Amino acid sequence: MNRAGIGIDVHRFAPNRKCIIGGVQIPHPVGLLGHSDADVLAHAIADALLGAVALGDIGKFYPDTDKKWKDMDSMVILRDVAAKYRELKATINNIDAAVIAEAPKLSPHIPQMQTVMAGHLGVRPDQIGIKATTSELMGFTGRKEGVVAIAMVSVEI
Repeated sequence: MNRAGIGIDVHRFAPNRKCIIGGVQIPHPVGLLGHSDADVLAHAIADALLGAVALGDIGKFYPDTDKKWKDMDSMVILRDVAAKYRELKATINNIDAAVIAEAPKLSPHIPQMQTVMAGHLGVRPDQIGIKATTSELMGFTGRKEGVVAIAMVSVEI
């Protein structure tokens, strides 16, 4: 059966944090605030994948109320989702994602993001589409207060 899932994640910028998006540390004067490393793109993709097979979301498996997940590398989440897919005998057909941010400039980092996340998910980099866009200076992303990521997945189970 073919299934689809959607995931959305939002994180605000904060000083003294690394800016990690798509498993890649992006040079930027501030990072993203969150209980984990706040990888907004990885979180959106994980939520889309979990939703496609009706498993819930990352908060169910990695609650921000549990100190053991504090500052966790979000690639752990992607590896765990890939393991859940293997248990279910589900396969990822493709992932399509968009990151909305005025800054930092993400397009030079997209090939590395695809490679890094593909390795953790057990798919080819060309199965992960990533686009970067701005919000034309509107809203909190336009004011450079944070980043939004949206992901859609197609899977087979």
